[in-house]
Amino acid sequence: MATQKLQVIPTIKAGVLYGLKNIPSLLGTVVLYALTVWIPYLNVGTTIGLYKAVIKIGRGEVINPLDIFASENRRNLGDFFLLMGLLTIGTAAACSFMFIPGIVAGIGWGFAYYFFIDKGLSPVKALKVSWKSTGGEKWTILWVILVTVLAFTIVACVFVSLASIDYIGWLFGLIAAAVCLLMFAAIIAVEGVMYKHFSDKADEIFADKIAACGCSSAPAAPAAPAAEESVATDNTPAK
Repeated sequence: MATQKLQVIPTIKAGVLYGLKNIPSLLGTVVLYALTVWIPYLNVGTTIGLYKAVIKIGRGEVINPLDIFASENRRNLGDFFLLMGLLTIGTAAACSFMFIPGIVAGIGWGFAYYFFIDKGLSPVKALKVSWKSTGGEKWTILWVILVTVLAFTIVACVFVSLASIDYIGWLFGLIAAAVCLLMFAAIIAVEGVMYKHFSDKADEIFADKIAACGCSSAPAAPAAPAAEESVATDNTPAK
């Protein structure tokens, strides 16, 4: 059965529902990443760990905030940097055509990191799978992100406007900061929901190609026909 098209409101709703059910672990991950993203070398592992958390969110799993510090996150840095370089150069080249192609390229290749980490694809193949799986849905992805950001931004602006009130203005300022933090967490959760959608879609489109990389989602090779086996093993001369 073919995967249905991505829908804006249901996708945002699914991400927000996950966030509400797992808000301590999700916020813990966001806070730890924000506190350590400026530390050289460590921030590479925590960034990869954050991508892994998004993958787990898509599967509906509860994430552990401390997993972003796992040493295994830095085992394949060479290919990770190669993927980052290819994506950056490709997007910059697309931006030279009046920016809009750059936006499309950034969206189409945006899930390459997840395919690289989750399915063990090479950098080039991860980019190709991301581009093909998001085909026909790139503008939907943009709308999902824009609506999510806009909704939280409006709420944050309301509390920022109330921060000028005497005596209790500081409280509204804190609430506005908390809303911004929640927005980041919501975007991560929504990203996980979208990756699950495109992962399932990629398994349908690239079933035969993913099989070559030894992924668990690849179909098993067909067994040899019984007739051929009998011919190969029966060497007894006729009497």
